[in-house]
Amino acid sequence: MTKLKNGVLLINLGTPDSPSIADVRKYLREFLMDARVMDIPFWSRFLLVHLVIAPFRAPQSAKAYRMLWTPQGSPLKFYGNEVQKLLQQALGEGFQVELAMRYQNPGIKDVLSRLKTTALKSLTVIPLYPQYAGASSGSTIQEVMKEIKKWEVIPDLKLISRFFDDPLFIKAFAQLGRKYMALAPYDHYLFSYHGLPQKQVLKSSCECRLGDCCMVYGCKNRYCYRAQCFETTRLLAEELGIPKGDYTACFQSRLGSTPWIKPHTDETIKRLAQKGIKSVLVFSPSFVADCLETTVEIGYEYKKLFFRHGGRRWQMVESLNTQPVWVDCLKELIINEYKH
Repeated sequence: MTKLKNGVLLINLGTPDSPSIADVRKYLREFLMDARVMDIPFWSRFLLVHLVIAPFRAPQSAKAYRMLWTPQGSPLKFYGNEVQKLLQQALGEGFQVELAMRYQNPGIKDVLSRLKTTALKSLTVIPLYPQYAGASSGSTIQEVMKEIKKWEVIPDLKLISRFFDDPLFIKAFAQLGRKYMALAPYDHYLFSYHGLPQKQVLKSSCECRLGDCCMVYGCKNRYCYRAQCFETTRLLAEELGIPKGDYTACFQSRLGSTPWIKPHTDETIKRLAQKGIKSVLVFSPSFVADCLETTVEIGYEYKKLFFRHGGRRWQMVESLNTQPVWVDCLKELIINEYKH
């Protein structure tokens, strides 16, 4: 007799199939045509993406992806596959763990089709973005629901849309940071998160005014991305024993001319260097696997920017990747869903 299994679907953002210009252009088109990523009218988005952004940005992005690429391929996919295997081992045969990407391969539709053939008792979906945002977690969940609503039999669904303040998530990043803090002191600690257009944050939180209201996280701003990032920062700094005046949370990866949430990472770096800060340890707690934004943007481009303005030592803390406590965190998040 076939035993029912509890399905687990881990979903990360995605990556081009290769660092070639053609594959990067294909990835950019799919990513930027998502209405939750670029929330402008369809035809405006279509023309902007297909005639301006993808053609002109792809060669530059392909060059960055070549810097990122490893013999195993994209780190985001490589580490994702490893975490999927480790989590499968941790959960045991009563679970079936799969990995999908929101954009490109393996696609959500294909992976869900594979899960559909399994005798599922339940399905737990975890977008691998610690802080909730409509353009990341929201888009991913929407895509999952678009496919599952076609199923004749829909299993019990469990959605874990954010885990930015989970104790094991905080512990995992803190462990990575401590090994660098034990080697040498730093003048300042930077927590750099992926940025968002201001209007997207305002749409998701009726209480947000993009000011000091984000500094205190609570039930009224629980879906405010900026507030979640500041709360992750506060918890990590507390866990690491970093005094309040010695760290800054900021936001990277701006695109286009519309206003994005502040403070901006590049401007923060310049300001710190100009104030005489010579050494910085950088965390990127909105990414659970190394990717373009961590390895290239933080580890290379921002390092050059810091040095150019007088900095002397710049150290990036790698993402969680296959860190054992991170796997424990995912396991606990899933197991706790079955206790409710």
